[in-house]
Amino acid sequence: MSVREALRSALMVNDVPRLRLLRVGDGWDLVRTSSAVGFLALAHLRATGTAIGPVLYDGPSERLYYAIDTGTAGSWGDLPVRHLTTDSWLVAPGTEGIDDWFGGWCELPDDDTLTDAHTLRAALQHPYVVTALETVR
Repeated sequence: MSVREALRSALMVNDVPRLRLLRVGDGWDLVRTSSAVGFLALAHLRATGTAIGPVLYDGPSERLYYAIDTGTAGSWGDLPVRHLTTDSWLVAPGTEGIDDWFGGWCELPDDDTLTDAHTLRAALQHPYVVTALETVR
């Protein structure tokens, strides 16, 4: 099931019509990173013409979430990211827009496209992303 389809059937969070509770690990996992690093990686992926799956910007926490294939848990240990999979949940806006403060979907394909985990890892290790990460620390 695509993220977009999951959003359509997800429960509302505390009866807030624009927020949904998504179960992670059913067909896709998430990689969470800081927005400073995540936006640079996203710019790199866009510039290289890579197929990009859903990417959520969480404004209050200043984080980005990338939807990737399941089964990549061992790939992320040496990067400043968190891999979310089975038994994880995500509060996310529906397909309707959310205000600038909250954030929203940077990418939300109409199909079941996911960001390739190896390509995302390479983007997160790109020299200008690493340099930005070092200045954030």
